[in-house]
Amino acid sequence: MARVSRLETPRESRRALRPSYDPEAFGQLSEKFARFIGTAKFLVYMTVFVAVWILWNAFGPTHLRFDEYPFIFLTLLLSLQASYAAPLILLAQNRQADRDRVTSQEDRARDERNLAVTEFMVREIAAMRKELVAEIKELIDQKSSTDAKPDTK
Repeated sequence: MARVSRLETPRESRRALRPSYDPEAFGQLSEKFARFIGTAKFLVYMTVFVAVWILWNAFGPTHLRFDEYPFIFLTLLLSLQASYAAPLILLAQNRQADRDRVTSQEDRARDERNLAVTEFMVREIAAMRKELVAEIKELIDQKSSTDAKPDTK
């Protein structure tokens, strides 16, 4: 008998041929890598690596040299490193741009709230000033009316 699939019955998950990965962990790794590439330590390490490579393959024992003068293998390794570094750096920059966008939205919302509070306070101060001026005028009127009455003693 043929089995009919029903909408209320969930499907069993199929094994995917593609490997799964955590995009957040991968993004954090790319940021760490991009941060490391931008340091003087990385430049020193790369300079030492290339210098040792060239010195070994130029002046090392002939039978132990693995990359003769035009250093094709070194060029290949540096190109490979650059081809992986560029997308990882771009990914790190995109993540930073996303964080900057969220921060600017939060700043904008906070600035709007501060503006609203400031406008409220200005209105309150203006109302208090108006009431104070009215009270002062009333007191002056009372004082002048009491001063205008002659003393009958």
